[in-house]
Amino acid sequence: MDTRLSAKSELRTVAFWADILSEEEAASVIAGMGERRYHAGSYICHRGDRFDFWTGITTGLVKMSAVSEAGKPMTYAGVCAGGWFGEGTILKNEPRKYDLVALCDTHLAVLNRPTFMWLFENSFRFAQFLTHQLNERMGQFIATIESDRVHDPAERVARHLVRLFNPALYPNMRGYIEITQEELGHLAGLSRQVTNRALATLEAAGLVKAQHNRIAVPSLERLAGYRYDG
Repeated sequence: MDTRLSAKSELRTVAFWADILSEEEAASVIAGMGERRYHAGSYICHRGDRFDFWTGITTGLVKMSAVSEAGKPMTYAGVCAGGWFGEGTILKNEPRKYDLVALCDTHLAVLNRPTFMWLFENSFRFAQFLTHQLNERMGQFIATIESDRVHDPAERVARHLVRLFNPALYPNMRGYIEITQEELGHLAGLSRQVTNRALATLEAAGLVKAQHNRIAVPSLERLAGYRYDG
C-alpha cells in the first residue's frame, strides 16, 4: 500500500488545505500534528500566553476575544469547525494577543511551530495560501469591529452569521452551521433571549431557518444584504 497517499488522505479529514501539498509535505505535517480537547467554556489560552501551534477546529466553536483597557470585552472573530487560525502569531513567534475560549465542547488539530515554519519556508503553494488566509482574517476582524457599532440585534446577528460562512476560511460549509443560539449570542455580544428574537426576525424575512442547534442559511447573499431600516 502506498503510505504517502494514505498520509495525504488522513490529513484531508482535518485540513481542507491538504490538497495544495505534495505527498511528502503531507506526511511531514501529519508527523508534526497533535490534537487537544476542551470542554465548553474552557480557555484554550489567555492573552499573553504562548500557544505555539497553528490550530484547526475539527469539531466545535472558538471565540477570539480580548478586554480593552477600559474594561470593554471585544470579540475579534468566531472560528467554527473546519477553520484554521493563528498563522500571524506563529509567523511572528510571539505570545497571543487575545483570549481563545471554547464556546462548546471543542476538538482541535494542532500543528507545531517547527513543522509549520518548515512548510511555510519550503512550500510556495502553502505560503500563497497563508497570504490569502491572512487577508481574509484581517477583513473579518475589521468587519467584526464595524458590527460592534451596529445597534440592531438582527443586523448584528446577520453579520456574524455571514462571517461564519466565509468560503475562503470555511470552504466545506454546506448551507448550515451547527451552532446554538447561546453560542451565537456570545459571538455577537448579545444575550440568548435577544439572539432568539433577532433570529426570529431574520427567519420571518426568509433569511435563516433556526433549527435545534443548527442554523440554515438559504441565501448567503441575501443575508449579507440585510439592513435594519427602522
